[in-house]
Amino acid sequence: MRPRRLEEMLGQEHLLGRDSLLSRALRRGHIFSVIFWGPPGSGKTTLARMMGSYTQLPFQAFSAVTSGVKDLRRIVEAAEKAMALSGKPTILFVDEIHRFNKAQQDAFLPYVESGLIILIGATTQNPSFEVIPPLLSRTRLMILKPLGKKEIKKLLLRALADKDQGLGTIDIEIVPEAMDFLIEFSQGDARVALNNLEAAVHYMSNSPGSQPLRVGQKTVEKILGRKALAYDKDGEEHYNLISAFHKSLRGSDAQASIYWLYRMLMAGEDPLFIVRRMIRFATEDVGLADPDALQVALAAFESWQKVGPPEAQLSLAQAAVYLASAPKSNALYLAEMAVKKEVERSGNQPVPLHIRNAPTEMMKKVGYGKGYLYPHNYADGRVKQEYLPKNVKNRVYYRPTGRGFEKEIRRRMD
Repeated sequence: MRPRRLEEMLGQEHLLGRDSLLSRALRRGHIFSVIFWGPPGSGKTTLARMMGSYTQLPFQAFSAVTSGVKDLRRIVEAAEKAMALSGKPTILFVDEIHRFNKAQQDAFLPYVESGLIILIGATTQNPSFEVIPPLLSRTRLMILKPLGKKEIKKLLLRALADKDQGLGTIDIEIVPEAMDFLIEFSQGDARVALNNLEAAVHYMSNSPGSQPLRVGQKTVEKILGRKALAYDKDGEEHYNLISAFHKSLRGSDAQASIYWLYRMLMAGEDPLFIVRRMIRFATEDVGLADPDALQVALAAFESWQKVGPPEAQLSLAQAAVYLASAPKSNALYLAEMAVKKEVERSGNQPVPLHIRNAPTEMMKKVGYGKGYLYPHNYADGRVKQEYLPKNVKNRVYYRPTGRGFEKEIRRRMD
């Protein structure tokens, strides 16, 4: 079911729209060295092979998992012969290019530089960290996204209908619940979706019964080895679970927090949606009672982006337990609401003259900066002066609690 033409590709509209750079280059048969960065099953290998078929250039492929510099030398020799005969470069597709170390990646440079090889690298890891800068500077970086639910559904329906490459020669009926489960379980990975559909159909083919083959939810659960959890990512349950998670964190219940976390993860919720909520929680409900809470939440976000499942799930659990057990303060949240209400109520209050910048003589003459006390000229780097506009002076918006690090902040403010 691998697409052979651009029109058959699903998703990646930002790369494959009719007026996009890659689409125009392929249709004109003019390509360039590129690094495709994206999650598994998003179309990196497919695009690489299309670049070969659209241009009719010699195409060589190998995986960084099983090949090395010795294989590269063999490919370079073949590319030199092809160049001598036709004057055309060779496309070299390197799957999982991030698995090559820096010395191995260096080996590509002279051949990419000379134009003997057009390099197409594919990686699931952030190229900024995994691909050497000289190679990045000689290639274009194109980022692929996981396929959406609509694209995965269209892909599965296409496989069910295709009589040449798919399952179209078999009379199959797949119930909507089973289709939804396959889509959710795939997590945007086309390969996973197709493999699981094929497994479900083959399972039913070996079961007694007549046509059509009816693939139900129990069949899909059996071949995937897990039950479909009741969950609608666009409905009430979506909001119920994230609310339970947030309130468990706020209630300092680590056990409940990781329970609701995994309920969402195992039901197919977008992990980054969960981590974004934890980032908000780190400032709204923990705040400066534990300044490290925000760093932990951000680290979980970055961990998921760089590593992904299943390894990074534990990073999310670590963040959840940390946030649940951290001292709590909503003082920053209350300050935010108070300041917003103040600005709405009192409008644009003028900046006091003594704390205005005075870059010109004219500004100095009209009083800009006059009377400003430079704190570094005073003991402890502090001096009492007014920083708020006259009409809102003496207002207090942020009131630190006596919990965690905010106890120290309150001491400093006092």
